[in-house]
Amino acid sequence: MPEPAARLYLVSPMIDDADAFAPRLAAACRAGDVAAVLLRLQPADARTLVNRIKALAPAAQETGAAVLIEAPGESDLASVAARGGADGVHATGDLAVLRAMRERLKGERILGTGGLRSKHDAMTAGEAGVDYVMFGEPRPDGSSAPLESLADRAAWWAEIFETPCVACAPSVEAVARLAGTGAEFVALGDAVWTHPDGPAAAVKAALERLTTKEIAR
Repeated sequence: MPEPAARLYLVSPMIDDADAFAPRLAAACRAGDVAAVLLRLQPADARTLVNRIKALAPAAQETGAAVLIEAPGESDLASVAARGGADGVHATGDLAVLRAMRERLKGERILGTGGLRSKHDAMTAGEAGVDYVMFGEPRPDGSSAPLESLADRAAWWAEIFETPCVACAPSVEAVARLAGTGAEFVALGDAVWTHPDGPAAAVKAALERLTTKEIAR
């Protein structure tokens, strides 16, 4: 079987009920090679966030996937990640925020970032010591950047910088296009969780496309 052009990164919906989401997460991660999962957690106190991570993380980690967390609000995510057993934190913010989080996590956990509006923002994040940059997450209104614009941004980064990048595919069908940019990871969110045949079918379909690399141009 051909080597994948990139590895798959899953992005959860906003999670409030961890017990309800756990079976869907387990089905997705058991369907094939998932490199990482970003758990997007609804705002809550630190104890609640820790309990959600403990309820969800093993389903992914037992298959070899790294688990990162993201949660709006004022919670200390570095502490929450450590207490919950997550492998890292996905943070957004300016250079000072990212540097502070890098210092808190040290080299023990992954630090990723997204919400990057420009090439300058991406380069600034790289200077802060993040372990990956993410391009193409849906905007707050639910819209996404045009696929070709996203592919151009991912190709630019992959060609110049050593820090890995994650390109967020708006659909399973877009996975091969983004893998062809040289991005180390292709992310899928709602396309997995709303797939008519279930999360496992979506993951299998995405992994098939990761072996059919298309040349970005």
